[in-house]
Amino acid sequence: MRNLLRELRPAPLLVIALMFAAGLLAGGTRAQTGQGVQATQAVPQETPPPPAAPRSVNVPKPVERTLRNGLRVIVIENHAAPLVSAQVLVKNGGEVDPAHLSGVADMTAALLTKGTKTRNAPQIAQEIEALGGVLSSGAGWDASRASVNVLASKTEPALTILADVVRNPVFREEEIERLRQQYADSLSVGWNSPGQLAGWVASRVVFGDRPYGHPVAGTPESIPRIQRADITSLHKTYYRPDNAMLIIGGDIGSAAAFALAEKLFGDWARPSTPLAATRAKAEAAAEARQRVVVVDMPGAGQAAVLFARHGISRTDPEFYTAIVANSVLSGYSGRLNQEIRIKRGLSYGARASLDTRRDIGPFIASAQTKNQSGAEVASLLVGELSRLSAEAVTEAELMPRKAVVIGNFGRGLETTEGLVGQVANLALYGLSLDEINRYIASVQAVTPAQIQKFAGSRLGARDASIVIVGDAREFLEPLRKQFPNVEVIKRDELDLNRGSLRKVAEAPKP
Repeated sequence: MRNLLRELRPAPLLVIALMFAAGLLAGGTRAQTGQGVQATQAVPQETPPPPAAPRSVNVPKPVERTLRNGLRVIVIENHAAPLVSAQVLVKNGGEVDPAHLSGVADMTAALLTKGTKTRNAPQIAQEIEALGGVLSSGAGWDASRASVNVLASKTEPALTILADVVRNPVFREEEIERLRQQYADSLSVGWNSPGQLAGWVASRVVFGDRPYGHPVAGTPESIPRIQRADITSLHKTYYRPDNAMLIIGGDIGSAAAFALAEKLFGDWARPSTPLAATRAKAEAAAEARQRVVVVDMPGAGQAAVLFARHGISRTDPEFYTAIVANSVLSGYSGRLNQEIRIKRGLSYGARASLDTRRDIGPFIASAQTKNQSGAEVASLLVGELSRLSAEAVTEAELMPRKAVVIGNFGRGLETTEGLVGQVANLALYGLSLDEINRYIASVQAVTPAQIQKFAGSRLGARDASIVIVGDAREFLEPLRKQFPNVEVIKRDELDLNRGSLRKVAEAPKP
């Protein structure tokens, strides 16, 4: 039957030829009737209608309950599709890595799905696949997560596996070594990428030796140092019910969800000792100091140029002003890309990133360019940040930039998994869960005057730093004319484990 259908289906070129011939015949008929001239005349372009006002989302109000062991359970009913997404969120991530063990929180989270007391890694994968689900885990800043997405009819067996991987991982040595090699390979690739390396350097420049300074996935020196005892210690310390949340969303009733949470997590033992305080607010207290750091990578095909500074925390009262200001700078039609790519052709893309965290996170503006234009791009980044505070954004420019922010937010709510993730982030930072329904109105309320004021006080260039990774001989001289305090570090002498970024010479052995 399939072969017969293939034979009956007209060949594409034949179809095009027939359509073209038909068009010629029709055109000839119109010409003969005196209508051909009119058919070829250009139709006047009409002004497109103005966009409609954004509509607020109406997410069902989450309901929550705290179990006796301290686990906070949040349920969002959404019966639009027969799917359920669940996430266990532990309220610490890479910021609790010991100074010499960068990456241990990320490795711990990644290993959750690689074996428990009753299931090995292949068994976990096979059982989830048999349910038609997806299981994942990992860590970032401020949180570690394990999540599962599955058909609503398979919710209980899927959550049973989720509870098992969070509560009972065994961290087998062979899985640790396999993951260690994967991390080492990824770091090796990043070490040879100007863009990736510049991002790691920028974190150290902005945060120094404080918690957010190290790469969350570790360094070439720290990953080999991490032992199984370090991983089990971190899990025992932070993976506890009174430091975690369970968020369940989708086609499930709240009563059924709470009953399932009690069944699978209710006997998760709460340690008798309180959780040790983390190094909170350390970033906010730090004094900003401008640095201009060049990492010399001879032979690099391009230079990565970054403008880096302290940004804001997620709970900052100016959060919505900040994300709209960031949108003015970022995106294809944002100011950075307009100035650096479209006007001057110096890069394939320039962008800005505002990473809001529990404490003050980083603000980064970046572009990659040919080595010879590294200094020019650095100057352009500084200039655009200065212009944002010097003159108000017009309403004509602001409207589409707000639309981008709102559109990205809307896309994040299109899936059950996305909805659960949005609610989880609000809960992580202690924000009202109803803020999700006020997001669009809050973005729309931001004014040009607020953006200008925010840029002047929170995104200024005076206390920001510049990082360039590339072939320094191509751009160092013009860069020093703009920034006399340039630090040059050869890539082979770079140390991402310390705020100084320089390797310390070992004392000679006696």
